[in-house]
Amino acid sequence: MRYTILIADDEPEIVELLQLYLEKDYSIKTAVNGAEALQCIRSTQIDLVILDIMMPVLDGLQLIKQIRATHHMPVLFLSAKSQDHDKILGLGLGADDYIAKPFNPLEIVARVEALLRRVNQFDAAEIPAAKEQNLILGDLTLDRSQCILFRSGTPVTLTSTEYKIMELLLDQPGRVFTRKKIYEAVWGDYYAHEDSTIMVHISNIREKIERDSRQPEYLKTIRGLGYKIEAPMES
Repeated sequence: MRYTILIADDEPEIVELLQLYLEKDYSIKTAVNGAEALQCIRSTQIDLVILDIMMPVLDGLQLIKQIRATHHMPVLFLSAKSQDHDKILGLGLGADDYIAKPFNPLEIVARVEALLRRVNQFDAAEIPAAKEQNLILGDLTLDRSQCILFRSGTPVTLTSTEYKIMELLLDQPGRVFTRKKIYEAVWGDYYAHEDSTIMVHISNIREKIERDSRQPEYLKTIRGLGYKIEAPMES
């Protein structure tokens, strides 16, 4: 299967560089602004989007809101905005990954491969029998056959990245997972030596599953080690 990638960036040099590194293995579509990118997504089967934030007509942050209203393909933000709050905002709106400019194109290739590999596993039609079992913890139920998380019977909207993190943790409640372990399990075998991406995804999950994300009952931080999930203590 040959995946189709949309590169949306108003800098021709960036588009040409990414196309040069990716076109051998993927079909490439390009857009120079957010409106053009949105039209392409609506008219073409796109498997992954590489998206600049600062684009004319419709910027990347506005665009991802519209993408996430109807689509679940991975989105990788590529932006000159490199501060932590920019990454937090981008990932919080539904991006799966965030890379600051300037960048190493080989890192982009590795991130794209990892994102597509994860989505391929996420959307696999044939799920081993062991994977069909629901994972239940407290009032959380992760239905592996439908790839949906429920809280008290109500579906919780997760990105594919958030789903994979929850599946990893719920499969072994009480176990502490380091950031490195989470990254390698969820993103594949490529590990970037930084913590903020995982931290933001964990924060987003807490906003969705906890009664008070500032005092999490399920998803706990183990200082200096990583994260674990456990059932809330009964009051």
